[in-house]
Amino acid sequence: MKPFLAVVAAAWFASAGAPIALAAPQTVTGQVIDLACYTLDKANTTNVHRGRGYTCGQACAKEGFAVGLLTGDGKIYQITGGLAADKNAKLVPHMSHAVKITGDVGERDGVATIAANDLEMMK
Repeated sequence: MKPFLAVVAAAWFASAGAPIALAAPQTVTGQVIDLACYTLDKANTTNVHRGRGYTCGQACAKEGFAVGLLTGDGKIYQITGGLAADKNAKLVPHMSHAVKITGDVGERDGVATIAANDLEMMK
């Protein structure tokens, strides 16, 4: 058993210096939405939400609720990273706008995510 453990330990130490493969950044285009209100009613993609007021999307984002990116084909990414820092400070002015985000795409607890620091407004 000792030789097996020695081989495993040697392999682990050898791989410790190996570079970690990171996903290449991807660019995703879509509409910035308030994920909480969108989950309740799929029509809540603008800043105005039924029964909640004219600035519901921005108000929820300012509170730090999760903000997402809804693509044209209906896929949703939760926006993370620097864009979501400080209670979504960079995202609040862009609620309901069409944007392009380039960042690391992944998954957390079954939810697609995109981690980025900046976005680009679509024309």
